[in-house]
Amino acid sequence: MDKLCCFKSSFSQLVAARSSSSTGKGKNHQGSMKYGFALVKGRANHPMEDYHVAKFVQLQEKELGLFAIYDGHLGDRVPAYLQKNLFSNILKEEGFWDDPAASIAKAYQTTDQAILSHSSDLGRGGSTAVTAILINGQSLWIANVGDSRAVLSRKGQAVQVTTDHEPNTERGIIENKGGFVSNMPGDVPRVNGQLAVARAFGDKSLKLHLRSDPDVQNTKVDVDIDILILASDGLWKVMPNQEAVDIARRIRDPLKAAKQLTAEALKRDSKDDISCVVVRFRC
Repeated sequence: MDKLCCFKSSFSQLVAARSSSSTGKGKNHQGSMKYGFALVKGRANHPMEDYHVAKFVQLQEKELGLFAIYDGHLGDRVPAYLQKNLFSNILKEEGFWDDPAASIAKAYQTTDQAILSHSSDLGRGGSTAVTAILINGQSLWIANVGDSRAVLSRKGQAVQVTTDHEPNTERGIIENKGGFVSNMPGDVPRVNGQLAVARAFGDKSLKLHLRSDPDVQNTKVDVDIDILILASDGLWKVMPNQEAVDIARRIRDPLKAAKQLTAEALKRDSKDDISCVVVRFRC
């Protein structure tokens, strides 16, 4: 509980410091890889609920790139918790270096359990997640729950690495657990008539019918791969994967590319919060 109390204190400070938009950039130690990020509040009448991670760190003589988008709903406490805890939970798994996929999947589940056990403090909301761990600039481990998406550029062609976990896609699993998927006219499919994704962190009231296990993919970053884009559905609802890749490749500076992607989504009247991380593997 002490740890959670500390989290609550830092959380309140974080909320006070947040604005309707955020941008930033960075690079790895050698300067051979760069990233930029941009987050913009959508037109919905609630506080900003998207969070991100973008940084390079040194761990056990290896360089790790850590990138993530967390798209919250019904409040921002769960995505704030993920921003603070998910990567550390993944990297402290004993088997991470031997079996990254299993360690990532296990950490997603244990993190969700921690969120659910602290729901009285973190609220009834939840969050999607897409995370990317780049090891020594060569091995890229991408995981996701929900509809936040990772897209690579391979020889200039968009490659969607993640799967959007939509209710209709997992209808059979949801119904076998006793839930249902609504398809009301004029609305998107929703789990139990409420949530527009089939997997998420949190959402304690829906958890009997909702999964939090991620899909995990590994990609070797070779000469054909030059760009990684992580973004919330505020971007993907209004922009095809290929167009996003084309914009990110055309603008050499990944910060300017991320800002252009979010600006274009706003121009197209995206209602949701829009968050985007662009990583350029060769500068």
